[in-house]
Amino acid sequence: MNKNSVRCLVLMLLAGFSASCQKDKFNNQPLTETDPGIFAPKPFDIADIKDTYGNIQSYAFTGQWGPYNLHDPSIIKDGDWYYCFSTDVAYGQSIKPGIMVRRSRNLVEWEFRGWAYDGLPKQAVNYITGVKSDYKPNEGVWAPYILKVGNEFRLYYAVASNGFRVSAIGLLTSTSLDGPWLEKGLAVQSKTEGPGTNAIDPSVVITPEGQHYLYYGSAWDGLFVVKLDPATGLPLQKGDLGTLIVRRGKTNGVYNGNLEAPEIIYNADQKKYFLFVSYDWINTKYNVRVFRSDAPTGPFVDWNGERADVAADHVDQIVLGPYAFKDHAGWQGTAHCSVFKDEKGSYFMATQGRPAVDPLFMVMHVRRMFWSDNGWPMVSPERYAAVAQTPITKAEIVGEYEQIIHGYVRVPGYAETQTDPNINHAVEVNPILQADGTIFGDVANTWAFDPQTNSLELRWAGGAFIDKYKVSRERDWERGVKSTLVMTGYNGSGLGIWLKKVK
Repeated sequence: MNKNSVRCLVLMLLAGFSASCQKDKFNNQPLTETDPGIFAPKPFDIADIKDTYGNIQSYAFTGQWGPYNLHDPSIIKDGDWYYCFSTDVAYGQSIKPGIMVRRSRNLVEWEFRGWAYDGLPKQAVNYITGVKSDYKPNEGVWAPYILKVGNEFRLYYAVASNGFRVSAIGLLTSTSLDGPWLEKGLAVQSKTEGPGTNAIDPSVVITPEGQHYLYYGSAWDGLFVVKLDPATGLPLQKGDLGTLIVRRGKTNGVYNGNLEAPEIIYNADQKKYFLFVSYDWINTKYNVRVFRSDAPTGPFVDWNGERADVAADHVDQIVLGPYAFKDHAGWQGTAHCSVFKDEKGSYFMATQGRPAVDPLFMVMHVRRMFWSDNGWPMVSPERYAAVAQTPITKAEIVGEYEQIIHGYVRVPGYAETQTDPNINHAVEVNPILQADGTIFGDVANTWAFDPQTNSLELRWAGGAFIDKYKVSRERDWERGVKSTLVMTGYNGSGLGIWLKKVK
């Protein structure tokens, strides 16, 4: 037997052994430790986090999947750990269905835990095949959403049929984030020929009064909200599809792209509900926009006060979209977010990120989230890396920057016109902030920094136009620099703007 034959045999044996190990982890037993496959995790080094991971894409390397193969995250903090549940995905290979699970103590180093459930939940499968015998469920479990009610963890999930003809959102429960998880029923079921929308992408909010609401939807005719029974986590009225709360604009009778993935939070400081929504295709121009309301059922409005349930695209306020700083090809598919906060009250947003060099790879992105003076959320230009937030001085603000403006190319059409990732590329704006307090040395344009709140104002044309930012320290991922200043904010019309100090 020659060396090539030996090598092939070894690889075959490893693949078979790994598959056997993975199978043994199923059967809905509690997770007790990471299943590393054959190749265990390496000592963590943040510099080892790459844009692509083709060298460890095999299931034999699940122990090294940490931030990789991540799509549709839902994150919860319990004790010392953040747990992330996500859609079953795998670059370049068949999918193992069951809801992926990983955890982290610091939101930077992630430990892949395996799968929360053995295959597709039977109640959703039975619904799909019961509608029509030739309807088959897709391979993976999609868009899980995790929350805790009392001592019970509730894990919502979605399963769709081939061609999205029918879909179902179901509920799993457990007393531990490590499982085991038990099926407790179906929350929403949909058919394309009936009322309502595609029953995937669940998210839940609990009001201060203790009411529970489920938000869901993808494509078709919009996003919906359904009132739940707090005791069961299922709709108060069986079969209730809810109320339409978000719509997408049309051109010549055709939707201007995809609309999905509602993520709802209640901000107690503002006493408002914030609804984050994802637009367009998952691996191209996928982007996050946001609406807010005084009530969980709406009406939700955008920055300009336009209601979300009118046929419009709300393109002026993008919280996070495809982007590229210098020295990097860029990231696209940056949506379907999870918004959560830590014990100190700091907010974060997690999404997938797809590298422009190969958008079939999916990498976890976590960003710090801030609030503007007028109460709108905004996220850091750079991924979270646990950089120490030491005091920032006015002198440090002076310097040269790269700027990204989150514009959007309004392209009508639902399918072929969505293939452009619409990446917003950085431009150098140097020397923008000068020591004398001017912008570009023009006395009509000035800047001011408040080190107590880390707030920066850029005043243009004598203050006729004002851009407001929050300043923080983050890792410069593109240049491999451990810490630099970054700024996130909006101009007066709600257009998102990022700045990163490079000199």
